[in-house]
Amino acid sequence: MKVGVPKEIKNHEYRVGLTPASVAELVAAGHDVVVETKAGSGIDFTDQDYTAAGATIAPDARSVFGQADMIVKVKEPQQSEIALLEPRHLLFTYLHLAADKPQAEGLMKSGATCIAYETVTQGKGGLPLLKPMSEVAGRMSVQVGAHYLEKEQGGRGVLLGGVPGVAPAKVAILGGGVSGINAAQMAVGMRADVTIYDVNNDRLAELDMFFSSQIKTAFASKAAIAAAVKNAHLVIGAVLVPGAAAPKLVTREMLKTMKRGAVMVDIAIDQGGCFETSHATTHEDPVFEVDGVIHYCVANMPGAVARTSTFALNNATLPFAIRLATMGAEAAMKADPHLANGLNVSGGKIRHQAVADALDLEFVAA
Repeated sequence: MKVGVPKEIKNHEYRVGLTPASVAELVAAGHDVVVETKAGSGIDFTDQDYTAAGATIAPDARSVFGQADMIVKVKEPQQSEIALLEPRHLLFTYLHLAADKPQAEGLMKSGATCIAYETVTQGKGGLPLLKPMSEVAGRMSVQVGAHYLEKEQGGRGVLLGGVPGVAPAKVAILGGGVSGINAAQMAVGMRADVTIYDVNNDRLAELDMFFSSQIKTAFASKAAIAAAVKNAHLVIGAVLVPGAAAPKLVTREMLKTMKRGAVMVDIAIDQGGCFETSHATTHEDPVFEVDGVIHYCVANMPGAVARTSTFALNNATLPFAIRLATMGAEAAMKADPHLANGLNVSGGKIRHQAVADALDLEFVAA
């Protein structure tokens, strides 16, 4: 199969779908790889690095899409890229369609087969291709939260870990999944006062065992979240419903009770955000203020640490990419029901129930 890697064009997105090492693995497996010129330049991969790995270099995205059967990306295709998709194409990337009906409709119109990293599953409900970026986003959320708590950034002027004689900042983490646990690890390391909120009592018990006395846990009732938001200096939204829009856990009314200069980081913004006042921002203009509270809602957070993120993502996606290229999409998904769960769109139809429900579109089983 011929695999194409276009240069990412989303705002300040420097990641790349395949590293030169990943290209070499695909080539060794018998596949051809075409990479758009300068696709990896943002993280110091040169065209020469890719040609040395066995790829050919294309002058632009149109040439990549024109030659390739499978397109491997990082972020969802932008409108100019959707226009290049054809029914013969297999698209393998993050899609996050539940919060993006225009993209979903564009992909349906293209007729392409679109497999989303974020809905590929594994045993016990894990999301192996979302996990590495959730880890990055969770860890980043505390870094950016600490930064925007600084007074010169418009924050409250609070040091996350405090100092002897001065209490640390209160950090409320909504969701105890992969992002939440990584956020907690960073916040604990910075000596903050950390509480994780979740609706799964078994998960709360696991977190309590994992962190011992380093954090507090609480059941995420509406009353508990309201109290948490009122008292917190930093609120991190880390909830996930696979394929579906994120629930709005923090309402506009709750926001009015918060401390002036408090910070909210919405990791769930790719799925529409879990704060009622959230809207997607970019690395170019990452924050906005509502009622004196700073909101950080960058939809591609891991893009800020693009080199780390690219390697972490490739570690997870490469085995699936090789399988898809070797077997073809239909056979690969038939052989692996977890990979089949990644199918979001094909033949002009929505193939994932949660995506269809979120967008009020018809679900048609593959």
